[in-house]
Amino acid sequence: MLYHLVKYLSQHFDIPGAGMFLSLSFRAAAAIILALVIGMIFGRKIIRLLQRKQIGEEVRNLGLEGQLQKRGTPTMGGVIILLSILVPTLLLGDLTNVYTQLMIVSTLWLGTIGFLDDFIKVFRKNKEGLNGRYKVVGQVGLGLIVGCVMWLSPQIVVKEKLDAASPRAQVEYVTDNGEQSAVYVTPAEKSIKTTIPFIKDNEFDYHWLIPGDSGRADFWSWIVYVAIAILVITAVSNGANLTDGLDGLASGVSATIVVTLGILAYLSGNLIYADYLNIMYIPASGELVVFAAAFAGALFGFMWYNCYPAQVFMGDTGSLAIGGIIAVFALLIRKELLLPILCGIFFVESLSVILQVAYFKYTKKRFGEGRRIFLMSPLHHHYQKKGYFESKIVVRFWIVQLLLAAVTLVTLKIR
Repeated sequence: MLYHLVKYLSQHFDIPGAGMFLSLSFRAAAAIILALVIGMIFGRKIIRLLQRKQIGEEVRNLGLEGQLQKRGTPTMGGVIILLSILVPTLLLGDLTNVYTQLMIVSTLWLGTIGFLDDFIKVFRKNKEGLNGRYKVVGQVGLGLIVGCVMWLSPQIVVKEKLDAASPRAQVEYVTDNGEQSAVYVTPAEKSIKTTIPFIKDNEFDYHWLIPGDSGRADFWSWIVYVAIAILVITAVSNGANLTDGLDGLASGVSATIVVTLGILAYLSGNLIYADYLNIMYIPASGELVVFAAAFAGALFGFMWYNCYPAQVFMGDTGSLAIGGIIAVFALLIRKELLLPILCGIFFVESLSVILQVAYFKYTKKRFGEGRRIFLMSPLHHHYQKKGYFESKIVVRFWIVQLLLAAVTLVTLKIR
């Protein structure tokens, strides 16, 4: 809103500093600062409100060290994260940009699902929370929205580098360090190509899954893409939810992921860097940097109160939303196939639960007694059972996540 006001005034009046305010780098810096301020200052007031309303965590006794000391800690703290994301984005983002619109819708959509889940747990005293099928329906619904908008919106297009001699080549002039140069690209076109790591041409076209050049093949290719979008959103959202089990774990891991995605969005939305790195250029996607900055600031601001020993838990209001937002962001910048690397912590946490449950059921059926692979799942509880301090587990998971983020960025050049 503030962005549009300044833009309008700059078009009709000579306002000093308007150009600086409208620049992407300034708005991203302002977004992360504003999100931090909201999280750190207003977060305290929200925590006190949650305490007055006696919105505390009900902790089951799982035999973990220090677990029962967390009983009564305010939950539903994800509201702090959501507010810290939305306010800077609404003030500083370009609300006419389809990418920004999709991220706002995703934040509200998944935040609402998580809020309902926490509301049922806390106020209805139902430990199961929102029925799992309704969560899945909500995640599938968001996947349909994102996939269909990417399919049908004329604003969501890509351009790729071409040789100057190509008959399809269009020239675009870019200025770098005061020098103007020409870059030859394809016309803006709808595409369901995505980035694939460690491959020379580093692109995968979902059309390859449905052979043929007819309109029918094109239609079914988009159906496959929408289905993959649903799978990605559901998997990452649930992975983040499972990771949220130790103080500061989910927020710290997610902050690193978001910063990495913000860098990738900036590179993909900048023709100069896209040309240098030989990656697809996605016009207007650079605006996602403002959202990523607000998201990262929100997570760092929340960690002020969520680090060990936590003064507030994010609850499903935060964890479900965080994972889903990360998934949608990756889909929009065509980096969803990098998520198994970038979100490796989420992936391993989810895999540990799947393997534990599957192996327990298999051994119970075969031997009449259920056996376990891990002392407890998700994986972070396994290390707790082995006697590691909670803070040590969290910091080591953060370090692993930093390594995964570095590997993700390196894939842009290693192919």
